[in-house]
Amino acid sequence: MKSNANAKLIVFHPSLHKQASAAPASHRLWVLFFITFFTLAFTLTLFNSAIPSSSSRSASAASSSSAAAATVPAAVADALLHYATTTNATHMTQAEIASIAAVLRRSPSANFLVFGLTHETLLFRALNFDGRTVFLDEREFLISQLEQQHPGIEAYDVQFTTRLSQASGLIKSARDQIKTDCRPVQNLLFSECKLALNDLPNYIYEVDWDVILIDGPRGYLPSAPGRMSSIFTAAVLGRSKKGGGGGDGKTHVFVHDIDREVERICSEEFLCEENLVETVDLLGHFAVERMERDSFEFCRNRTKPSPSATRKMIDM
Repeated sequence: MKSNANAKLIVFHPSLHKQASAAPASHRLWVLFFITFFTLAFTLTLFNSAIPSSSSRSASAASSSSAAAATVPAAVADALLHYATTTNATHMTQAEIASIAAVLRRSPSANFLVFGLTHETLLFRALNFDGRTVFLDEREFLISQLEQQHPGIEAYDVQFTTRLSQASGLIKSARDQIKTDCRPVQNLLFSECKLALNDLPNYIYEVDWDVILIDGPRGYLPSAPGRMSSIFTAAVLGRSKKGGGGGDGKTHVFVHDIDREVERICSEEFLCEENLVETVDLLGHFAVERMERDSFEFCRNRTKPSPSATRKMIDM
């Protein structure tokens, strides 16, 4: 019995040993097979998804086009709707608007300051939809109406203390104080010059404006504010830039109705004939360069108003 038990143990023991060693080897082969199979399948799936069929590419392109069409800037849509439903919508000529648009195209993300709310307001905002456009106007009720109809537009009402009938005296006063209160480089927020607008939102004086349009305030009646302060303020903002600004580094100042006496004389006095780029219909385009703080002349070659021009302003 004892020898039989021993015999069975000797025979049985090697058998168990072989099965125990063979089983893990078999399992390892199967595991290796499955890993290889799934790795290959996953690789093929990625390869196929990376190279879509022509129909998939067409569908993708169509969806991309739809997405692009859906992301048209709201300002552009506003302008299109506005001009599609308004007759005689602009008071500027096509050539005048094109002149401003050309400068905005050369100044991506421009800082654009506009004096006056006009029929072109939404159009100018749309033309500079990737930049910052700020509107200033004397009529508080129009500012409120605009903000209600077009939320997100940036507009402020301005209190002008000047009168068109005072133009001659104000220009003379500014010339007399050109080295003190009315100097070309200064922080207008603290200015005592009678032509300076010093009650605008504080940040207006900190921004390097690339483009400034002067189409306001009203300037066709003796009791109207006139555009003397707008032109003087634009001239100082352009010359007081802290940095180089966008585009060519200059501030492009457009003066509408430059055929009128006050607009023409103030432009010659503060924006200067040497900076005149072009005149398109009734729009004067000036490119003003930054000046150093110790500069005390707006123009290198000053052109003083003639006595007859001064008398015309007094008689207004």
